[in-house]
Amino acid sequence: MAFYSSGVEYGIHSLVCMVDINGDDREMNVREMADLQGVPYDYLAKIFTRLSHAGLVVSSEGKGGGFRLARPSALITMLDVIQAVDGQKGIFKCKEIRQRLAIFEEKLPAWVCDGPCGIRAVMDSAQQRMEEELARHTILDLARKTFRKAPETFAIEVQEWISERRNAQ
Repeated sequence: MAFYSSGVEYGIHSLVCMVDINGDDREMNVREMADLQGVPYDYLAKIFTRLSHAGLVVSSEGKGGGFRLARPSALITMLDVIQAVDGQKGIFKCKEIRQRLAIFEEKLPAWVCDGPCGIRAVMDSAQQRMEEELARHTILDLARKTFRKAPETFAIEVQEWISERRNAQ
């Protein structure tokens, strides 16, 4: 079972699609992004509602309207998107099992709860490190990696695909 929802993946990929080869953001509508990536439109629309509420994208109205990044792609991290789509998510929920050992028979010694649970402390540290790593990577970083890996024609092909879709409407 995945820790993060598929919406996180869809959201991150969509925001990366909204960045051109120069690192500038481009306006796209949800239908275009869903069709371009082969993901469900209805689900992606819900994700964009969350991204909008989190202040990561802004919508524009009118023909050809859609969404733009609310701030530069260099200032939107993977952690921002994850928290916008899935909310604050802890990797561990301590059940304080240390307090339920049968040998204590309802007389819990003070030392048992002295300080934080060692297991919880390790898990909290792991979460903190994971979130620090996710916060280090921006949408711009991911877009640049994509463009470095892709053939030079890729950026042109994506822009032409978007233009053709908009002209057909």
